[in-house]
Amino acid sequence: MSFSTLDTIIFISYALLIVCIGLWVSRKRGKTSEDYFLAGKSLPWWAVGASLIAANISAEQFIGMSGSGFAIGLAIASYEWMAAITLIIVGKYFLPIFIEKGLYTIPEFIEKRFSKSLKTILAVFWIALFVFVNLTSVLYLGAIALDTILGDGSGNIFMISIFGLAIFAAAYSLYGGLSAVAWTDVLQVVLLLLGGIITTVVALQTVDPDGSFLGGIRTIYEKVPEKFSMILEKGELITPNGKDAWWDLPGLAVLIGGLWVANLYYWGFNQYIIQRTLAAKSLKEAQKGIVLAAFLKLFLPLIVVTPGIIAFVMNSGPSGVNLETADPSFLKAAGGVINDNAAPWLIKSFIPNGLKGLVLAALAAAIVSSLASMLNSTATIFTMDIYKPYFGQQKSENHLVNVGRVTAALALMVAVVLAPQLKSLEQVFQYIQEYTGVVSPGILAVFMLGLFWRKTTDKAAIWGVVLSIPIALYFKVGPNEWLESELFVTLPFMHQMMITWILSSVLIMIISWFETKGKDHEKGILISSQLFKTSKSFNINAWIIIVILIALYWFFW
Repeated sequence: MSFSTLDTIIFISYALLIVCIGLWVSRKRGKTSEDYFLAGKSLPWWAVGASLIAANISAEQFIGMSGSGFAIGLAIASYEWMAAITLIIVGKYFLPIFIEKGLYTIPEFIEKRFSKSLKTILAVFWIALFVFVNLTSVLYLGAIALDTILGDGSGNIFMISIFGLAIFAAAYSLYGGLSAVAWTDVLQVVLLLLGGIITTVVALQTVDPDGSFLGGIRTIYEKVPEKFSMILEKGELITPNGKDAWWDLPGLAVLIGGLWVANLYYWGFNQYIIQRTLAAKSLKEAQKGIVLAAFLKLFLPLIVVTPGIIAFVMNSGPSGVNLETADPSFLKAAGGVINDNAAPWLIKSFIPNGLKGLVLAALAAAIVSSLASMLNSTATIFTMDIYKPYFGQQKSENHLVNVGRVTAALALMVAVVLAPQLKSLEQVFQYIQEYTGVVSPGILAVFMLGLFWRKTTDKAAIWGVVLSIPIALYFKVGPNEWLESELFVTLPFMHQMMITWILSSVLIMIISWFETKGKDHEKGILISSQLFKTSKSFNINAWIIIVILIALYWFFW
């Protein structure tokens, strides 16, 4: 199906609406750094919850997670479902401490708990991660999707798409800051959910011979029951490119292992996510927003994973992807399968004209909202944690805001240059998880011990986070054939993250113990049960989410 004039009008109207809303809501903001970086701490709970999801759901979910659904199946949904319980933990145990301390940024907590030196080290880590992994991968996946849907999938509009998405995100976020980002996210999240539902419903009706939605669910479940296993055993599921899916999702590690490292780091200590809660009107508003986001996470696999499974069914035979009958957009010129083309192919092939413009707008909403969030957080960390303390202590608020804008623009330029280099990857979602996993275990160790173990010292935290990198890289070199040696081991990256986190935590604890001789550190945080007291509605909703999760894993085990 081609992209009609009506689709074009719908898409352009969406783009103009987002830019206008972003500029309108920020017209009275931006005068101070609190306005620009924290939206004046004015966000209500529904804006916090919507913005959390809009920042989180991007091309890496709509495209990357659908691609992993194509390759692996429903098991990849553990990232979404386990995030729901992680959000509840963050809302109950992390947020009260962060908001009580009046933080702008997550690195700012490190300075208050440890030192300026450690804050700077972690700020550099985060900026590098945002620019070289997050921004780059979101731009790449978004451009691949647009090239497949609007072009012929050969790359003829790939670079145009990268530039277009970058300019779109910059158009309102550089000027308006977090206020523009968060308030446009309210509309973006409605649109991306609507677009995801439309894609899933149409695809399920298409895959069923009778054109039934429920029949489509039954059809894909009967044809590929192995794609609905949540806890994978070794050798149980082989991806279209011949890889054992267990290496990406190693059994119970998604419930009691390394996935907790990824989720706690991402939802608790990731600036571009947690920044929304820091901008809430109050702690209670932030916690209500967290609950909203947790419920939405339970629903999201239906619209970000199921389409990948449907695309697999449509392009496969009894022994997997049929290279003779599969759509050419899934086939690499040098051989192999392009998993991440699942969602773009469905949209291009089966969404009718009129709705296609709306679905493409939803996809763009997911991409642009995340790009804007990452840009704002990169600017916040650089300005408030590196520039201001070292170069701008006497600078005006307006000057700091302008530094933030320049920083975001430069970060975006670097990502635009690097994005095309990701073309050789099979599952970009897995790439993001693996390379975030190099730095996340050490950072998580520092935060968890800094929050909840009063003996943790600054020197120990520095050693722990710095040494966590070579520990993580030790596991990374194991699978390289050119470095085969008994000195190295090959483990799933979830196991790598868990082991790196444990070793980093042990290092920090040992060094801290010897440094303080078993006494509490002077900057240790005093914690009381009253600090973690939550409302009755929060507690009831938390238990509802836990019960739903137990039921889901029991059914799909």
